[in-house]
Parts: sequence; structure tokens; C-alpha cells
Amino acid sequence: MKRTRGFLRVAGLAAAVATTVSAGLVSASTAVAAPQAPGTVVRDVDLPAPARLAAASGQRQLTYWTEGATGEPALSTGSVYVPPGQAPAGGWPIVSFAHGTAGVGDDCAPSFVGDTPLTQTFLTTLLNAGYAVVATDYVGLGTDGVHAYLHGRSEGAAVIDMVRAATSVDPDLSRRWMAVGHSQGGHATMFAAHAATRYAPELDFRGASATGTPANLELALLIGGPGFPNVGLNGLTAFAAFIIDGLRIARPDLPIDDYLTPAGAELVRESETTCYLPLVSRASEVGVGVGEMLSRPLAEPRIHDALNDYLAVPTSGYDRPLFLGHGLPDQTVPFPLGAKLAADLLVGGQDVTARAYPGEHRVSFTQATPDVLAFVRAHL
Repeated sequence: MKRTRGFLRVAGLAAAVATTVSAGLVSASTAVAAPQAPGTVVRDVDLPAPARLAAASGQRQLTYWTEGATGEPALSTGSVYVPPGQAPAGGWPIVSFAHGTAGVGDDCAPSFVGDTPLTQTFLTTLLNAGYAVVATDYVGLGTDGVHAYLHGRSEGAAVIDMVRAATSVDPDLSRRWMAVGHSQGGHATMFAAHAATRYAPELDFRGASATGTPANLELALLIGGPGFPNVGLNGLTAFAAFIIDGLRIARPDLPIDDYLTPAGAELVRESETTCYLPLVSRASEVGVGVGEMLSRPLAEPRIHDALNDYLAVPTSGYDRPLFLGHGLPDQTVPFPLGAKLAADLLVGGQDVTARAYPGEHRVSFTQATPDVLAFVRAHL
């Protein structure tokens, strides 16, 4: 019987940290001469100080092979956190955490600069509960190339291959794992959950929890075009710039620039090297909203079809349990988008538990933590 039940990243860097990121990029991009199998580790170093967690007994940064936005092999970086104490029989079970929106620039990569205090608290909760945590940066954040923001398949692959990478270098880690993510990470988690048992059958995938998931954006973008009004959603222009830039990466055959005004093209270019909050500030400073970014409607078939392939969260084909959470007053990813996802999954016969919370986007992440932890405990 199927069932249902009733974060954004703050980024900003000092020059010293930016230098560390640059050094990491050089090492990651020059360490290997040719692509290797997904999950293959090419660099294993101590985790940079800003990304460390006091609760972890061991923590390292891995650079590993995974899949890019056009399906080609690509490198990603990520963090590995091991709980204190002796590993249980069979090794530490793993939570592969997918982070929320940080931005697209390399200076935004969590394994170099750390994640938000909310996320750090959540990861600490997982460690204290006896789970190892692995956390991908996604392709292009901390490695060569540009991160294709919200490109579902590549983000999902990075979440899965992070588990492969971590288990290949730490014998105290189990192959038993779950995927957990919030916001952008909720989107990545859903794609990881959809592919996990086919993509990495040698691992023991148990299920996924996704909160604040930006689902159904391909439908929302149907109304995007010149004159689109300010609808009061937090960071909407920055998100649109990140998505459009990502679509350029995933679909170089499409004339994406033809759909942008000069101001929109400039903001999209800036998005490639800018973290989320600075880009929000920049869009406000120059007075550019979604309506000022676009010169033509995104509903034109070739663009909408491409966005659908790029963004659309699958609503059937999952073979492990799912937990969804969403804040009712969410002004970053509106609740109706998440509610439609839950309803579509149920209609598709999926094993999904869905809950609503009274807080907005970031607050709902914290409010959902007890339910997420209970779900992980029940299945992992």
C-alpha cells in the first residue's frame, strides 16, 4: 500500500579561500590524463578548514569522476565526514547529502568554503546519530568547467558517485546508503533516487528524503518572457540566471542568447562566477528582473522541451521509499510546486511520505529534521 502523510546557501569568500579553491582546481584538473570510471578518486586530501565539522572524527575532500551535463565524464569534488567512535559491523551507513543553492562560481563550493550554519547543524545531527556523511559539490563547483545548476541527471549522478568515491577510499564505510537533500539538493536527491539502483547496482540504496524541492519549474517557466512581473519570490532573478546559464551548458546546440536582452545576457554571464546572495544583490542593484532578462517567451517549443528535459523531476520509476517535506509559506520554492510533485508521485504509484511544515524555505529545513532523521533510521 502506497502512503502519504500530512536553503539556501550564504556565500562569501576571503581572498585566501579563493586562492585555496584555485589551487584545488589546478590539482583536480591536471592530476589525470584521461577520464576514468564513475566514482574513481583522483585526489584525496584533508578537508579545508572552513568545511570541517567538530563532530567528525575523520574528514577529507575527494575529487572524483562522475557525469557532466552533456553526458560526458567530468570531475566533481566533495566532502567525507566520519562519525566518532568505532565503526559498527559492516561499516558506517552513509547519508549522501545534496546541498542547497550556493551559486555557480568555484568560490561557492561547500567542500572548500563550508556550507550554511543550518546545513552544518543538520550534518552534525546525522554524524551524532551514527551516520557517515558524504556531500558532493556537483560538477563544476570546485572543478574545471561551469556548474549546470539544476541539471537533474548530472547532479543526481554526482550524489551517487560520491558514495562510490567515499567507499573506495575508506574501508570503514558501508555500501548501505540513502540520499538526503534540501532545495537544489532536494532536486538532485530526487534524480539520484530515480537512478540509484540502475546506475550503481553494487551499492545498497535504501531510499531518499527531499525537502524544499524545486519541482515543476519547467511548468512555471512557461510564463517566462518579456514583461514578466515581479511576483515576490525570493531570489527569482538569480535562479533564472543560473538555470539559463546551465541550459547553455547542457544544450550548446540551442541559441539561448537569442532569448536574452543585453541586460539578461550580462547577468547570465555574471552568474558563472558569482555566488547566490551576491547575484541577488547584483540583480537588485541593476534593476533586472525576469521580465527584463528575456527578449522572447520561454514557452517556445524548442526551449520549453529543452527545459523539461533539463529540469523535470521524474514522477514514476522509483524503487525505494521517498520522504518529501515542504514549508507552507515558502517564498523561495512555493508550496504548490512541492505539493504537485507529491500528488504526481502518488498518482504514479510511488512509495512516498509527504509532510508540510509551518516555516518558510530555510526554517522548514530545520523543522523537518526530526522527520527526516526518523525516516533515515527506519530505512538505513
